Amino acid sequence: MSCTACARRIEKAVSALKGVKTCAVNLAAGSARIQYDPRIITTDRIMGAISDIGYDPAEMADDDGEKSLEESQKAGERTRAIELAAAIALTIPVAIIGMFEFVFPFSNWLLLALTAPVVFWAGRGFFAGAWKALQHGGAGMNTLVALGSGSAFIFSLTATIAPGWLEQAGRHPHVYYEAAAVIITLILLGRFLEYRARSRTTGAIKRLLARQPLTARLMRNDTEIETPIGRLAVGDIIVVRPGEKVPADGIIVAGESSIDESPMTGESIPADKTAGDMVMSGTLNMMGSFRFKAVRVGKDTALQRIVRLVREAQASKAPIARLADVISGWFVPAVLIIGAITFITWLAVGPAPSLNHAVIAFVSVLIISCPCALGLATPVAIMAATGWGAEHGMLIRNGEALETACGVSAILFDKTGTITTGRPEAADVVTAGDIEPNELLRLAASAESISEHPLGAAIVRRARDAGIATTAPSQFLALPGRGIEAVVDGRTILAGNATLIRDRGATFGALDDLARKSASHGATTVFITVDGIAAGIIAIADPPKESARPAIDELKHMGLTIQMITGDNRLTAAFVAAQTGIGNVIAEVLPEEKAARVRDLQAAGHRVAMVGDGINDAPALAMSDVGIAIGAGADVAVESAEITIVGGDLRSIPAAITLSRRTLRVIKQNLFLAFFYNVICIPLAAGVFYHWTGWLLNPMIASAAMGLSSISVVTNSLRLTR
Repeated sequence: MSCTACARRIEKAVSALKGVKTCAVNLAAGSARIQYDPRIITTDRIMGAISDIGYDPAEMADDDGEKSLEESQKAGERTRAIELAAAIALTIPVAIIGMFEFVFPFSNWLLLALTAPVVFWAGRGFFAGAWKALQHGGAGMNTLVALGSGSAFIFSLTATIAPGWLEQAGRHPHVYYEAAAVIITLILLGRFLEYRARSRTTGAIKRLLARQPLTARLMRNDTEIETPIGRLAVGDIIVVRPGEKVPADGIIVAGESSIDESPMTGESIPADKTAGDMVMSGTLNMMGSFRFKAVRVGKDTALQRIVRLVREAQASKAPIARLADVISGWFVPAVLIIGAITFITWLAVGPAPSLNHAVIAFVSVLIISCPCALGLATPVAIMAATGWGAEHGMLIRNGEALETACGVSAILFDKTGTITTGRPEAADVVTAGDIEPNELLRLAASAESISEHPLGAAIVRRARDAGIATTAPSQFLALPGRGIEAVVDGRTILAGNATLIRDRGATFGALDDLARKSASHGATTVFITVDGIAAGIIAIADPPKESARPAIDELKHMGLTIQMITGDNRLTAAFVAAQTGIGNVIAEVLPEEKAARVRDLQAAGHRVAMVGDGINDAPALAMSDVGIAIGAGADVAVESAEITIVGGDLRSIPAAITLSRRTLRVIKQNLFLAFFYNVICIPLAAGVFYHWTGWLLNPMIASAAMGLSSISVVTNSLRLTR
C-alpha cells in the first residue's frame, strides 16, 4: 500500500464480502484487522478479494508468520536501499546538468540515458501501482507520482527526439529530465526514511517477542533436557537458572528467586518468588535457581497474549481517523481534476512559453498533493502509543479505547485486589459453638480451594501454612459480590459477607461485634456457616497497595472524580478509603449495582472508567466507557476491559490517561500538518500566486516537500515512544 486511498480500496473490497463484519486497514502497519464469520467465508476468499484488486496479502497467524514477514520486510528494505542508491547516483549528474543548464552536443541524449533507468527501473513501482489501480477503477499516490514524473519525462523525450515539432507548434523545446529524475529519487528517499521511522513504531512487538527464550530445560526422570519451547506442554517441570528467561507461565514448585518482571509489568523492582508463586514467560531470573510447573505454554502464555493484544491494537482505528478517511476517499480524484484545470488554464492564458509553464504547474500539483501524510496521521500515533504502553505494563485494546480514555472524567475503583494488594492474609479464626478452629479452617479452605477470589485464596494459604489438608468440594457455586457455597464431605458450607448470611437467615450473635471491630481496623470478615448453622468468622487483612495513594492523588490533580465501590462492608471500605485518599465510598453492593452506578454517572454527563479485577467487576467494566482491568485478576475481567494494567501498579492508570491525552493531541497535530500542508501547497503549486509574486513551484521542490510532509507526521508521532 502506498497511501490512504489504497487502504480505503482494500477496506471497501473486503467489507463488501458476505460474511465479513468489519475491516480496518492500517496503512502504517501494512496490516488489516478483519472480523468475519468462518461459517460463511474463509480467509482464502478474503485474501483472494484483496489479490483481485492488485495487492499481495499474507496471513499473520503466529510467530512464524511474524518472523517471515520481518524477513520479507528486511529483504524489501535492502531492495529499496539498492534502488535508492542507484537513483541518487544517476540523478546527481542529471540535476547538475539541468540546474546549471549545461548545454553541449548530445546533452539531451545523455540526460535521457541517465533519467530513463531512474524513472522506469527505480521508479517502476509507481507505474505498476498506478496501472493496478487503474485496472480496478481507482487512483492513489502512485497515480499522482506516475502521472507527474511520466508527464515531465514524455515532454522531455518529445523535445529530445522531435524538437522541430515543438518549434513548429510555437513551443520552446525545453527538457525536464532533472524534474522527472529528482521527483522519483526524492520520493524514494522520503519513503525510505519514512519506512525506517515507521519501523520504530512497530519495534514494541519485536522487543516483546525477543524476550521469549528459544529453548527450555525440561526435567525428565531427574535429568535436565534442553528442548525448543515449541515442544513444551502443560504440566512439564521446567528448570530456570540465574540469568535465564522464563520460557512459559507456571507455578514454582521448588526453589526461590528474584525475578525481573519489568518486561511484562513495567515495575523496575525485581519480585521475590518462592514455592506456590506464579512466574510469567519472558521475565528474567535474576538470582537463584527454581523449578516450576508449566500451566500455560506457547500461544497461551501471558507474553503471547500481550503480543496479540498489541498487534490488534496497532491494527485498529480511532474514531478521529474517520474524517481523514472520508476526505482521502475524494482527495486523489479532486487533485487530478485540479491538475487538469491547472494545465488547461496555464496553456490557455499563461505567459510564454505557456506549455512549459503548464507542464511545470501540472506536475507540481500532482506531486505535492500526495495524501500520504493524511493517511499516516492517525495510525502511526496509535502504533507508537500502544507499543509504548505495552512496554510499560499498559495494554490498550484498540484505537477507540485510546481516544475514549482521553475524555474520562470519573473513575470507579473496586477495592479488593484493585486498591488493595489482592494478597490478603487470614489473621484471626474465631469459632461459634463446638467446632474447633482448625476444623473450621479446614472446611472453609476446602470450600474455597477452587475459588478465584483473593479472600478465598487467603483462607487456603492459612490452612496450607498450618499444615491442614483440604478436600476438593463435590459441589461449588460462586455468588459474585457475596461469597461462595460448596459441599465438602457431605456438609454444605457457606462462606461470605454479612449480606449473604442475612439472606440465608443465619445469626452470629456476639461474633457480630468482633466482626465490626475488625472491620473498623481495615480487616474483612468472612462469615461461615455449616449446614445452615453459624460456625465462625475469619478476619482477613488486605492492606492497600503502595501505589494506591500516589495514583489517587495524581488522578485528583488531573481533575477526575474518584469513587470506591465494593461489595465489602462499610467499615472496612471506609478504612481503606481513608488510607488512600478516596472521599466517596459505596459499599456492600452487588455486581449489578456496580454497573447501575456506572450508568448513573454516565447519565449525569460523566465519561466513566471502571477499575476492577474480579468476576464481580465484569458487568461494570463492560458498562463503563473505559474498562480498566488489573492484569493479575480474573480472565473475565481482563476480557471485559479496554485497558489492562499488567503488573497491578495503580500509577499506570493516570499514566494511561495521560498517554491517551498526549496521543490525541499528537493525532490532531498530525491532521493539522497534513491538511495545512495541502491547503497551502496545492494553490502554490498551481501557480495561484504567480501574478503577484512570480512564484511557480519547481516540481523538484514539490517532491521534496511531499516527502517532508510524511516524515514530519511520522517524526511527530515518534515523540510518543519517549
